Amino acid sequence: MPRRRSSAALLALLTGAILLLGGCASMDPAFETRDAHPGLESTVHDSMTMLPQPASPVVTAVYQFRDQTGQYKRKERGSTFSRAVTQGGTAILMDALADSDWFRPIERKGLSNLTQERDIIRSIRQQYEGDRAQPLSPLLFAGILLEGGIIGFDSNVISGGGGFRLFSIGGSGEYRRNQVTVYLRAVSTQTGEVLKTVHTTKTIISQQLQGSATRFIAPNLFLETEAGISYNEPKTLAVTEAIDAAVRDLTIEGMRDGLFSPADTAAARAVIDRYEESKARAAQRDYFDRLLQPDNRSGLGVEVGGGGNILQGDVQGTSFNPSGALALRYPLSPRWALGLQNTAGRISAAGDFGETVLSTELNMTYYFAPRAQFTPFLRASGGVVTQFPEPYRLTNTASLLGGGSVGVEYMVNEDLGVSTAFEVRYTIDDALDNERVGSFNDSLWG
Repeated sequence: MPRRRSSAALLALLTGAILLLGGCASMDPAFETRDAHPGLESTVHDSMTMLPQPASPVVTAVYQFRDQTGQYKRKERGSTFSRAVTQGGTAILMDALADSDWFRPIERKGLSNLTQERDIIRSIRQQYEGDRAQPLSPLLFAGILLEGGIIGFDSNVISGGGGFRLFSIGGSGEYRRNQVTVYLRAVSTQTGEVLKTVHTTKTIISQQLQGSATRFIAPNLFLETEAGISYNEPKTLAVTEAIDAAVRDLTIEGMRDGLFSPADTAAARAVIDRYEESKARAAQRDYFDRLLQPDNRSGLGVEVGGGGNILQGDVQGTSFNPSGALALRYPLSPRWALGLQNTAGRISAAGDFGETVLSTELNMTYYFAPRAQFTPFLRASGGVVTQFPEPYRLTNTASLLGGGSVGVEYMVNEDLGVSTAFEVRYTIDDALDNERVGSFNDSLWG
């Protein structure tokens, strides 16, 4: 019988391992080669190419659009001279300009090669045709010059992960977010004036999932299985997306400011309005792409809450009881708020003990991210608690108490928030439950 159970366990573990590995392989055909295919377009390529048509394209020159970060690729061991981001920014920008239909790009990166080839053509024509040789067409000159580059690559802007393990079975996940920043400016070739500057930022996500299981399937036989998958967003494609977005934004801002002329003014106005709305939304986000609400808790607020509490005292068999709270809260600064709170609830225990208590407290709240939509907070409080409806007489019916709470708050909008917290409040005496036993005072956990 034990041998049969061991065989069944072995079969189950092997089956699970095969299914897990097969599932990972089905998500990404890592064991198959793929033929060469046209390059993938960025996610903003369509929005760049679907802009209203221009009255006439602008002849544009780009001498170089290079990596200005100077960063090398990270490596756990040893050193490497590979760059952190692509060195082909000029080629990516030229492709974006050609696809946008608003610009007529001319070759300047390889100008020396171009002029040398034109000299060869003139020399050959002169050699075979003599004075009858036709002159070459003149080179186009640019109306605007595009400058800029990849000016930032920030690693590990946000990183984290989590995992679990129960006996010998567990799994974990990790993530990391990098970001690349691109600046693009248009310069007039007639006056040298910088006509417009735009910048865009693109995040780069890396994720990894792992799972493993181990088990003794026989006294001398140990089985271990593991599987995992990782996903790394291509950096070159991220740079392409940032450059496409920069060309799109430069075109829209040029239309808005009268630098470029659209063929359809009404369609251009609609695009400009949508762009202004997106810029307003982007201005409400911080460096970590969190939505900021500068007017959160801007005035006197009313807080209504409900929950429960447990008495930690001298009576046995205490239970969880409902409670309710009403508070006024006034912001002293974006991070600090002063509050006055009344809380009513039941405290009870096994047997015949049961009372309603009422507390009145002053508290001070500290918000860790006051302008974010989601923020943790700490709260310190102090006040008086009494058995209801007894009056607040500190000599025999009321006790001073103090404590604190930790919680999180989600702002639905600037004037409405939802929060949850865990709090502990201690009394300065041991009479809240009508018993004075031991050396620890009564406390309320809620």
